[in-house]
Amino acid sequence: MSSSASDPTSSTTLQYVHWFRHSAPYINAHRGKTFVLMFDGEAVQHDNFQHIIHDIALLHSLGIRLILVHGARPQINQQLKVAQIETPFYKQRRITTRESLTAVMSAVGSIRLQIEALLSMGLANSPMYGARIDVVSGNFVTAKPYGIHDGTDFQLTGEVRSIDHAAIQRHLDNHNIVLLGPTGYSTTGEVFNLLAEEVATKTAIQIKADKLIFLGQQHGLMNEAGQLQREINTAELDIYIQRYQSTQPELALHLQGAKLASTQGIERVHLISYAYDGALVEELFTRDGSGTMLTDAHYEDVRMANIQDVGGLISLLRPLEEQGILVYRSRERLENEIHQFAVIERDGTILACAALYPIPTQNNEIPSAEIACVAVHPSYRKSNRGSQILEYLEHKARSMGIQQLFILTTRTAHWFLEHGFENASVDDLPNARQALYNYQRSSIVCKKSL
Repeated sequence: MSSSASDPTSSTTLQYVHWFRHSAPYINAHRGKTFVLMFDGEAVQHDNFQHIIHDIALLHSLGIRLILVHGARPQINQQLKVAQIETPFYKQRRITTRESLTAVMSAVGSIRLQIEALLSMGLANSPMYGARIDVVSGNFVTAKPYGIHDGTDFQLTGEVRSIDHAAIQRHLDNHNIVLLGPTGYSTTGEVFNLLAEEVATKTAIQIKADKLIFLGQQHGLMNEAGQLQREINTAELDIYIQRYQSTQPELALHLQGAKLASTQGIERVHLISYAYDGALVEELFTRDGSGTMLTDAHYEDVRMANIQDVGGLISLLRPLEEQGILVYRSRERLENEIHQFAVIERDGTILACAALYPIPTQNNEIPSAEIACVAVHPSYRKSNRGSQILEYLEHKARSMGIQQLFILTTRTAHWFLEHGFENASVDDLPNARQALYNYQRSSIVCKKSL
């Protein structure tokens, strides 16, 4: 064993302890929740798939209820190539002929057996040692013909008609992992070839899953500058769907499923990479995650302020300023800085506000901003409106390329610490903000990395 591994004070050990402590809230939050994980046939073929299986076993051991949905496109293509059968695609769906159905069922069955075998591993000195996992497959998906579209008969290609969510729930209650593939069965006994993305999405909706997770080729969604988007709103998805429709059709299918799921009650949909070792654990048990989280959490009652809000801001801020909790801001200053503020308004009353001030940086200083003037109406302080407006401004800061947030406070440091900020010092502030620090006020400095 290396000295760094045996030394309890080594940086590696301390980093592990730090990560484990910070993952505890996520472990508690996820226990007993239901997650649907969808991965395509390319993921099954990838060298990292065995690590994904280990992480799935870990999630299961932590009390997370799992439904796995696998695709099979490359495996079906290989079976059809061996059989010298061609099946064209139209609008991202394979036209499944009756002669090709045997190849489809063979590929899907082979993957199911492979996954079941991997989840049955129990070798000593392996991550699966002692992991007793029961995997259940079955006729949980009822299908119907996709039919004729634009004059094209899709034959034995189908779409999901219904999900036997009651049967799935029973198996989850018995601590089983449920495994579904891209096939479904009709009431007349026929087998239909389905989109795995549709199976995963419809299952998540029917089962009222807490999360739907797509494991794809890339880490998540990138903006035009090539930067990973850690979190986006469902309303933004159409732009990405159009962008990837022709270049990355599988990703477009994930996004279409994500959009449908989000609008049907699934609060969190995640896009992560199957090629990145530990992506699943990092996404679920760290603050920043590894990919992109899609949420339909509406900010319709959170918006950037305008000049008409100045009177409401004064009414909200003056009592706090008189108590010395906030620094006094004149009407003129509020009018000049109004576009830095975000507000929550209901029926003409400002219920909460906060301001985001970018900090000028020099040389190699990290792009930073200060969140200030966080205030909530006294009648609503037991709600989550303070958290909501803070999250809104953090999202805005990320979109601006801000990598670090600061707050300066005399009374409410504990609240910011509960929201992911850490204690800092005046020396941690960018030089431009240090020069404006009021030593008489002696504000506590906290920071948060984005």
